[in-house]
Amino acid sequence: MANLRAGLIGLGMMGRHHARVLGSLDGVDLVAVADPGGDRFGVGGDRLLVSSVTELIEQGIEYCTVAVPTAFHEDVALELAEAGVHALIEKPLAHDVPSSERIAEAFEKKGLIGGVGHIERYNAALQQARARVANGDLGEIFQVATRRQGPFPGRIADVGVVKDLGTHDIDLTAWVTQQQYLSVSAQTAYKSGREHEDLVAVVGRLSGGAMTNHLVNWLSPLKERTTVLIGEKGAFVADTLTADLTFYANGSVETTWDEISRFRGVSEGNVVRYAYAKPEPLRVEHENFRDALLGAEADIVSMRQGLATVRVVEACIESASTNQVVKV
Repeated sequence: MANLRAGLIGLGMMGRHHARVLGSLDGVDLVAVADPGGDRFGVGGDRLLVSSVTELIEQGIEYCTVAVPTAFHEDVALELAEAGVHALIEKPLAHDVPSSERIAEAFEKKGLIGGVGHIERYNAALQQARARVANGDLGEIFQVATRRQGPFPGRIADVGVVKDLGTHDIDLTAWVTQQQYLSVSAQTAYKSGREHEDLVAVVGRLSGGAMTNHLVNWLSPLKERTTVLIGEKGAFVADTLTADLTFYANGSVETTWDEISRFRGVSEGNVVRYAYAKPEPLRVEHENFRDALLGAEADIVSMRQGLATVRVVEACIESASTNQVVKV
């Protein structure tokens, strides 16, 4: 069976990583790359370098990874859909809900496979958490709390921290819990002199009754990527920087010390840090998209799921501007 013919448009900070993985992915030939600004990182090697998605399509590609700035997602995606080319589009799917809807509808109309690059889903810590939550290891989920903070990345210019970093936490929360957002309340701040927000705090309610809160910023010298899931049997702490998952069990040992035994909540039990394989999330993402194209079992972030995340993001921005709780 011949390898899939792949293209890549966008050769910036994220695009160069896509090029590295696509260039070494079994069953795939990266036949051409595109960027109107050229290949400044030299990631294309000896592959054909063109300047537009039109020229990429002319190379007979079967699918394309889109890593251009968010503002250009719609134009690129719609041209790929019209040409019958499957696409994996970096998150967020598009800069707003109407654009995201048009992209999803275009791919559905053509019967094409479209995916969104929410890479955190493929982090081993969250893959483990998702499987263990589905297995009932935490019982009912009460709360999901995420912290995603660090210095400002110079590569981001066209969106704020909600649409860039915040989309990770919104998507992973819905995916790990298998619950949808019902409402959000958010506050944002503008501290770095840019037109877009660089700090957000979000409180949300999920369809299964769980509460969620997200603290996201580009203002901290400390880089942190932490997800805490609290349930009736204990808590999971996922660190996606190290891909570690730790389980804090509720205690089951009777407390005889009077002063402590008056406490009516849970107590501390065993603590376990799980051992498992930790493959590169970006490679796992591409492997799943390749398998989906080949008709094999795969777990991709569909465009409809990507659209749902954009809806929540816009609800967060609306909430911050109106100072009200917004239903999703």
